[in-house]
Amino acid sequence: MKTVKVLTRSALAVALMGAVMSFGANAQSTSGAISGSADAGSTIVIESTTGLSRTVVVDANGRYNVGSLPVGSYTVKQVKDGATVGTRNITVAVSSTTDASFDATTLAAIEVVGSRMQPIDVTQVDSRMVITAEQLAKLPIARSADAIAQLAPGVIQGSSDFVNASNGQRLSSFGGASISENAYYINGMNVTDPLKGFGGIELPYGSIEQQEVLTGGYGAAYGRTTGGVISQIGKRGTNEWKFGGQLQWTPEWGKGAPRNTYYSDALPGDVGSKDLYQYREDNVGWSTVQSAYVGGPIIQDKLYVFASVEGARSEDSLVGTKSSSSQISERTFKDPKWYAKVDWNITNDHVMELTAASTEHKFSANNYQYDYGTFRRGDYLGKATATDTKALMWIGKYTGYLTDNLTVSAQYGEQTTDLKSNPDNKYSNLIPVGGSANQNPALNGGVPITNANKLAQLSDPKHQTFGANYRLDVTYHLGDHAITAGIDNQRTEDRNDSTIMAPDAGFYWLYGRKANPMTDISEGEVDAPGKYPGGEGGYFVSKYIQETLASVKVTQRAQYIEDNWQVNDRWLVKLGLRNDQFINYNPEGQAYIKQTKPQWAPRLGFAWDVNGDGTFKVYGNAGRYYLALPTSLAARGAAGSIYTNEYYTYTGIDANGNPTGLTPINTINGPGVPYSANREYGQSPDPKTVTAKNLKAQSQDEFIVGFDKVFNESWNYGAKLTYRKLNNAIDDTCYIEKFEEVAAAQGIDTTGLRGCYFFNPGDTAVFNLPDGKGGYSELTLTNADLGYPAVKRTYMALDAYIEHPFDGKLWGRVTYTFAHSRGNTEGQVKSDIGQGDISATQDWDYPYLMEYGSGRLPNDRTHQLKAMGMWQINPEWSVSSTLQIMSGTPNSCQGAYGPDETYPAYAGNYYHWCGGKPAKMGDAGETPWIKNLNLNAEYRPSFADGKLAFSVDVLNVFNEQKATRLDPDYSPGTYRQVLSWQAPRSVRLGVTYDF
Repeated sequence: MKTVKVLTRSALAVALMGAVMSFGANAQSTSGAISGSADAGSTIVIESTTGLSRTVVVDANGRYNVGSLPVGSYTVKQVKDGATVGTRNITVAVSSTTDASFDATTLAAIEVVGSRMQPIDVTQVDSRMVITAEQLAKLPIARSADAIAQLAPGVIQGSSDFVNASNGQRLSSFGGASISENAYYINGMNVTDPLKGFGGIELPYGSIEQQEVLTGGYGAAYGRTTGGVISQIGKRGTNEWKFGGQLQWTPEWGKGAPRNTYYSDALPGDVGSKDLYQYREDNVGWSTVQSAYVGGPIIQDKLYVFASVEGARSEDSLVGTKSSSSQISERTFKDPKWYAKVDWNITNDHVMELTAASTEHKFSANNYQYDYGTFRRGDYLGKATATDTKALMWIGKYTGYLTDNLTVSAQYGEQTTDLKSNPDNKYSNLIPVGGSANQNPALNGGVPITNANKLAQLSDPKHQTFGANYRLDVTYHLGDHAITAGIDNQRTEDRNDSTIMAPDAGFYWLYGRKANPMTDISEGEVDAPGKYPGGEGGYFVSKYIQETLASVKVTQRAQYIEDNWQVNDRWLVKLGLRNDQFINYNPEGQAYIKQTKPQWAPRLGFAWDVNGDGTFKVYGNAGRYYLALPTSLAARGAAGSIYTNEYYTYTGIDANGNPTGLTPINTINGPGVPYSANREYGQSPDPKTVTAKNLKAQSQDEFIVGFDKVFNESWNYGAKLTYRKLNNAIDDTCYIEKFEEVAAAQGIDTTGLRGCYFFNPGDTAVFNLPDGKGGYSELTLTNADLGYPAVKRTYMALDAYIEHPFDGKLWGRVTYTFAHSRGNTEGQVKSDIGQGDISATQDWDYPYLMEYGSGRLPNDRTHQLKAMGMWQINPEWSVSSTLQIMSGTPNSCQGAYGPDETYPAYAGNYYHWCGGKPAKMGDAGETPWIKNLNLNAEYRPSFADGKLAFSVDVLNVFNEQKATRLDPDYSPGTYRQVLSWQAPRSVRLGVTYDF
């Protein structure tokens, strides 16, 4: 326990001045520091449970500091004249400085016992949350990195449409940013999904020593994120052999029945109000997790190993929506993981680390008929497309403590992810059917007609992503300055990424409808369905083809320098500068995006120890952050792709959902001829013409100011203000008509125009157009030419907290966030319609789509109350809990364009107009408040010497099941229909044994 009293300025200033002088940890993202005060000239010996030992001499000012220490438990000794005169047992947390002081005056006010850490770290200027292995073992939450991150203020769960590519878990939005703008690390290596930025590789849950969640203000060592950072540090072996295991079971009987989904009654529809849309009460299942670990010394004090395995399995049922061919899928998910780490203390000054980890997410399912009349399973139909996503990563790292003032760290690592799918071709003779809800009810009897073939597309079984990361960090202490500099280089690849239509049919039927039958399907390019037989009600169908093929790469390089300047005993100033360079390559290895001019990202911060005793800190920071584009962008934007439709009206629908009585609808290419709104007919674009020549990387500025204060011996509290502003965004524009108009006025040949071009919305854009003579003409389009609004995304938040540090019995933290997220772009994805095409969303394709498109953004939750805590009732019993109470996310309404309800850009309800009236983004109400209480109880019987534990977790105790996303499509029967629900209550039973 640490007791903190009100001190005179001189009593603790010397001790804490030393504490703020050690900053090597920040550069490494896996380490921490120990600092303090002691008698000048005495020796400080620091020893870890892994045998690592550091020895330093206290300087003339009575200060010492040791940085770049692996996280974990340490014994700190003060030695004078060959004798140990003081000992402190402390815990080093990631990127934090722990005080271990021996000064006699200081010790009158501070007593360090056991593994207690000081409540306020006056060396930190950023915003972070660190969760330890001990807390993870107690807290009742989902077992994923993002679930842990969502305990932090300002971090919320993202849309159900986007999941981690490695494990299928929901992702997070940090500070109003989209879910693809985060960075994921394991033991200091960036393991973010190279394809889309959807999550990253994760450690087995029981192998996490600490998870650091950075929500803002991070230093120059971090980059390539405009959201947040999730950094996991894995466990390591010690001088004592330890092994153990755990079994967790989530039984079917402990789960609440999911709520059924009904057709919305927000608009009069073709179906009766509140008719059943999807029966979900049969969507039940169970899951288990088995894990084991072992760790210890291979050579005492020299060589250590830690290894763990985890096997998760779940089985459930999923009932499809009500239709003529309703199905139920009996699904199986398998998620094996393993982790291994070797630590070699070559000497006390030279350390080598080798880390390897793997995750796998396997899905398979059997499909059966489902009778909505009896709510019973019917005949076996076949297998669903099985998928297997397997990721493997490794890292080699060297740390050298070359002198007391100079530390060098170098690491290299790689990750590969295989993305395999194994389709069932049993029904390949049938043509897949999409958009069945838009079928003419006069022809299907009011029930959508589909068939058993759900296989529309095939993926290359050799599809793989790759990432390589190299970084070098050097820290040098010079007087009152701790200067860190380094390089951070990364290469990512997307290999054999192809999507083709299922071979037998080569297309699938896609049904559509126009509210006004005499309105063009695509204005001026595809005729109105009402002009053709069978289209009198606005009903039509298309043969839809979508195919891509690409093997591409991205290189990202960065250099940074940061000075941590201890101005005096109360003021710390951090001055950092980072320079990022990004290059995206097409399948031929040619650069189509080259952002290599200096992209300076200043990082400035301060910490003011107001009272000089570590009980009251005021801090602030300002910084700029850049985000690179992932590899997936090239699949459509820089490689040959096909996205075409052939349009028809129809007069009948057969038993398999195929339209009959077809009449071709005329397009600019002719009736019955494939038409692409974005001119994607399979041609490979010239890399010099894909993007604007003056394309700038996405960047964001952030400003934070806050304070932390000790209230008394048991409580701390604090608050901070955050402001984020997006400077640039990247998306594509498909407004080719305007290109042609402006080019004609400038006398430029337009025969080389293609479908869509990447640009910075709201800025003047300069494009290369082939001149037909082997050269290029420059086409300049001002924002006034294009007619787009300026890009806008702002996030403002007030975060307040109160915390009870662990005192051997009780630990707890409560945070409240008041947030405000506004603008006209969420970021790289579009959550309100579930579009995950990174920086190629429908936004900004045409100015019509952006009218009234500014308002509350999809990840805006105004009120967020979070609480977590643990009570050690006695040595045998403990209870813990997490609580989240949050206001809803905004709803939008999207319909046809303008008072006349036309479709000038795309055929469909994609415009911020509803019923002929403007409908601002996020202005159609919000989803209900979410209240989620989780409870845990653990029993460690004394007869087992605390090694055996039984636990029970109840997640969502009150079985709250609120809608988390509503359909914005302003169509009868679908508008405001529930698309996703809060997960029902579940019970998780566990048994653990640690030898």
